[in-house]
Amino acid sequence: MDGWYVDDRCTNCDVARQYAPDLIDEADGKSRILRMPSTTAERQRFYAAAFACHTRSIRPESGQLDQADDPFPMALDGSVLLCGHNSRRTAGANAYLLRRPSGDVMMVDTPRWSRELAERYAESGPVTDVLLTHRDHAAHGRCYADHYGARLWIHEGDLDAAPDADQVIKGLEPVEIGEGVTAHPLPGHTRGSVLYLADDRYCFSGDSFYWSRTTGDLEVAESVTWYSIEELAASLARTAGQLRFEWLLPGHGDRHRLAADEMSRRLRELTERTALLKPRSIDFTAVRW
Repeated sequence: MDGWYVDDRCTNCDVARQYAPDLIDEADGKSRILRMPSTTAERQRFYAAAFACHTRSIRPESGQLDQADDPFPMALDGSVLLCGHNSRRTAGANAYLLRRPSGDVMMVDTPRWSRELAERYAESGPVTDVLLTHRDHAAHGRCYADHYGARLWIHEGDLDAAPDADQVIKGLEPVEIGEGVTAHPLPGHTRGSVLYLADDRYCFSGDSFYWSRTTGDLEVAESVTWYSIEELAASLARTAGQLRFEWLLPGHGDRHRLAADEMSRRLRELTERTALLKPRSIDFTAVRW
């Protein structure tokens, strides 16, 4: 049963290709199967891609996914897990679980909502906080926060997307929201965009910047910067020097790990490149995944 295919609902969000870049690539504005899996590890990558895909467009030959093959939540390392089950209502954005030394867990952005998934994620530890990076990813925040009895966080610039948030980040200064976790307001992609820095190791960047497999570098998605590319440039100039991390964990675009010094160098260079950008029309097809 290795006759995998991509159905016509694919939105070219890149999520499946993040899990199986050597097996799935892009052609004509959608994902396509490069080759069928030949090992157990490759089959597992296909299932990860399928259960993450927000349109369920990655399909085995039968057309049906066996829930027993669902790998999520999937450990990225000892402190971060990938939620999978990306949601149509967040444009297919990635969501994460961040384990804390206390045993508690923070959810960063949200997968699709279901009680079954919520209970599965809670097996990683008590979820105390749901951290929204910006308005585009707010859809299921209240559901998860209420289910866990957790605090829901958002920046005041995007408060209308989660008006019942429990904690509102204000202004442009960094805010410590938990031991080892700091919110850095980064307006640009949206007015209320925020990134969350944890343990000087993890950067949850929302849609402010991401790792591009095409360029092999950090990039901003300038063609889908809703609020202001000039504001994003100013935000990076103000903030980049305060950030030290190894793992870049975005909402859209690929994740990547580098040594902290190398990541800092690339972030400085991204800041310089972004300062040269000018506003442009929204164009999803121009994103260099």
